[in-house]
Amino acid sequence: PLDNEEETAAAKCTQPCLGESLSISDLECSLCIRMFFEPVTTPCGHTFCKECLERCLDHRPNCPLCKQSLREYLKAGRYSPTVLLQDIMLAAFPTQLAERRELHQAEMAELSNLTKNIPIFVCTMSFPGIPCPLHIFEPRYRLMIRRCQESGSRRFGMCIYENGKSFADYGCMLEIRQVELLADGRSLVDTIGRQRFRVLSRGHRDGYHTADVEYLEDKKVSGEELQELQCLHESTYRLAQQFCEHGDLTSRHILMQQGPLPEKEEDIQASADGPTWCWWLISMLPLEPSYQLSLLSCTSLRARLSQLQHLLTALLQQQP
Repeated sequence: PLDNEEETAAAKCTQPCLGESLSISDLECSLCIRMFFEPVTTPCGHTFCKECLERCLDHRPNCPLCKQSLREYLKAGRYSPTVLLQDIMLAAFPTQLAERRELHQAEMAELSNLTKNIPIFVCTMSFPGIPCPLHIFEPRYRLMIRRCQESGSRRFGMCIYENGKSFADYGCMLEIRQVELLADGRSLVDTIGRQRFRVLSRGHRDGYHTADVEYLEDKKVSGEELQELQCLHESTYRLAQQFCEHGDLTSRHILMQQGPLPEKEEDIQASADGPTWCWWLISMLPLEPSYQLSLLSCTSLRARLSQLQHLLTALLQQQP
């Protein structure tokens, strides 16, 4: 039997052999032409980086090399890492593997930045504190949602389309609360509105829109102005209650589906976006998206409440 020193010497002999019989190009993903990162092997025996394979399966459920159907593999929704290959890379090319990991971490850090190059989903109006359920099926948005989860930010911007531009100048950040993956790769994503933002510049990343943004905050008031604002808030909330009880049938049907009017908040200036019940009402009322957008971009709670008061009064007057 070998003693400890001989064992160490034998181990040292085998290591260079592994490095000599392999070259970095043997450990390259055929999709990104970089060293494998989190390698996974398909049932048909082909190995890719997990991220590269996911991006291919966003488009069609077939192996990128042999075109064999991977529907069942996709349906399982689980990718098992190719452990042996990871061990070989660690033994033969530890430095290059560390560099590859650093590159991936840098990409993730860039994706988790919440003011620069944030992903933008161009779809519908969304508002602070209001749930926004989404059905994700386009490959570019499947990639976008996955990145938001993997980077740990779990957030992306939502904007509506605007003529002459790729999307509107104002939007709302959405936070992913839950993702239900369907067997064919589509997903049902439960999100909730967070901060409002203004678009500073527009860009693209892998097929979806991105933007540099600044966040909006309501202007704070104090003293007499605050007292007036509180009175306006009280009277507008009473009108909202009246409308929810006595509004037209269509509106009341929508309200019943969306749940009751949110409670009044004690401190109306506590949030940068003002009371949630205002946004709930703006999302419920039969308003043009362009009008909703003007309310979203407004940083005066007083102006927003005045508009709502005006709208509610008009709607209540229409009642028989």
